[in-house]
Amino acid sequence: MSAPLYTREILRLAVSIPHQQRLDKPDGTAEVRSQTCGSRVCVDVMVTSDHRIDKLGVDVNACALGQASTAILAEEAIGKSLDELCDARDQFAKFLDALTDEPGSWKNLDLLKPAQEHKGRHAAILLPYDAAVQAMKNANAAERAA
Repeated sequence: MSAPLYTREILRLAVSIPHQQRLDKPDGTAEVRSQTCGSRVCVDVMVTSDHRIDKLGVDVNACALGQASTAILAEEAIGKSLDELCDARDQFAKFLDALTDEPGSWKNLDLLKPAQEHKGRHAAILLPYDAAVQAMKNANAAERAA
């Protein structure tokens, strides 16, 4: 018998998303939608002079799994570079696909292990990471254009 998908820990995370306010003048922003379920995550970033996230704003309209995943990202992303975000996203994706037992170094990613068996949910779970990566890319592109 498989583990329940919506655990108490996942539901706790889903209702405790930090930085749930869009930024007024972000350096970069991105909105990503899941084609399969319609979930949406928007991420705004302000970056430091050494290209790390200084401030973060998130707006999420997703299931409890997407919300829990957004909570983890929002808790961990400040201070991270684009490369660190990409590495965290890639490691987490491998974990969801059960290609590795290690979800990565960010706290609480292991709480989403019950979703491994639900491949159709993986895209929605990865949305906040995809949005944060794209927001950082957009911030970097805006800086180069300036």
